[in-house]
Amino acid sequence: MIQGTTSDSGKSTFVAGLCRVLHRQGLSVAPFKPQNMALNSAVTPEGGEIGRAQAVQAQACGLKPHINMNPVLLKPSSDQNAQIIIHGKALSNMNARDYHDYKTVAMNAVLESHKRLSEQYDIIIVEGAGSPAEINLRDRDIANMGFAETVDCPVIIIADIDKGGVFAHLTGTLNLLSQSEQNRTKGFIINRFRGDISLLTPGNDWLEDVTDKTVFGTLPYLHNFHLEAEDAINSENVCESENPLKIIIPVLPRISNHTDFDPLRLHPQVDCQFVSADAKLPACDLIIIPGSKNVRDDIDWLKQHGWIEHINRHLRYGGKLLGICGGFQMLGKTINDPNGTESIVGLTEGFGLLDFETMLLNDKQLINVEGILSHSGAKVSGYEIHCGISTGTALDKPALSFANRSDGAISDDNQIMGTYCHGLFEEQTSCQSILEWAGLKNAEAIDYYKRREDDINRLADAIEEHINLDKIYKILNIDTPDTRKRTSA
Repeated sequence: MIQGTTSDSGKSTFVAGLCRVLHRQGLSVAPFKPQNMALNSAVTPEGGEIGRAQAVQAQACGLKPHINMNPVLLKPSSDQNAQIIIHGKALSNMNARDYHDYKTVAMNAVLESHKRLSEQYDIIIVEGAGSPAEINLRDRDIANMGFAETVDCPVIIIADIDKGGVFAHLTGTLNLLSQSEQNRTKGFIINRFRGDISLLTPGNDWLEDVTDKTVFGTLPYLHNFHLEAEDAINSENVCESENPLKIIIPVLPRISNHTDFDPLRLHPQVDCQFVSADAKLPACDLIIIPGSKNVRDDIDWLKQHGWIEHINRHLRYGGKLLGICGGFQMLGKTINDPNGTESIVGLTEGFGLLDFETMLLNDKQLINVEGILSHSGAKVSGYEIHCGISTGTALDKPALSFANRSDGAISDDNQIMGTYCHGLFEEQTSCQSILEWAGLKNAEAIDYYKRREDDINRLADAIEEHINLDKIYKILNIDTPDTRKRTSA
């Protein structure tokens, strides 16, 4: 199990890299995260919902994602409430106190999934959540040491040196663990070091002397490295063009699946910017309203910050507007939540830019889709995760067409497009087509899947070079590659 001193310490990334290292060796390996709290999710082939990071880790293992890889997913809808997803299906909305009481039930789901994976794969690489030293969360813990103790799993703790204080983070975390948890902790990995790694040797030697734990190695900072973020927004932009297509995306309070836009951030002809509510809106070619876990609250937030005026001015000057999932729902006339599916019961007016209404229902649509863009015939693939059902005359002119149905809408003047389909920009043809629709001439086709695959391999290469894998293989009770070759011979 890989645990971290903090959120964003590199747990998800290291698990993906280690999974690829083991997969390269021909080992049967699968990722596992007992409990995940994130608004970036993926749809599995069987129609379940899991954290996006586990889908990437599955790719690193050469597997299709499965609900057992992330049996408990929490999707916050407010500061105090979250949707609870068990084995890929939404169970209910709970506040933090109610969920704390529910953890004993959730642990049963966790152990059930772990047992299924253990029966199918030789090695399970587990990812923790946050930090194991969060004292207020230790009771009934299912995400870190509570799980590790239950299944008797060895632990390695990773820390991010790029943020500073790495030795304090590691020693402090260890000191806050119980004696049995300290014994379970086999050692440390230091992540994202810039410069000459040998300069860190005195610090690592000190850490081993003070803690009597192994430092398995130090991973360098990988420049221009990309894997989808588990939750935090990555705003890095790699635009290389002197005359790029300019895209802005408002950072909604409950923005979801913002990994939709990673292919745009990585496109050399695109200047893609996430903007906050109080930021001065820059001139742009395309505004994208992203998905939301609380659509009615988030559209109210946009209205309060003047986005109706921003969008109308943008359209008057000929700009394009795209809404995805919750952002698509906002483009219509009304959003009705009669059962309190996302927030309190009620009806909220949309932007009224397209003639349709949306009803939020308890049953969530979870499906992988393939089809074509209606305006160009370009191939598109992606996935749907939404509670809303939209109806109205605007849908008579759909944005996408699938084998047995259509999706979304495109305005008569061709300025506004909306769809429930996430992952629009991952397919080369659909990304290229939408960028050209938004005004980019001669848009390049970017192979996003290959980019992800290349970076997983790049990460695995770094782990093989800088981490003492023989010691990790010993913890896993497996032979080293050389030993396996001799044994097979």
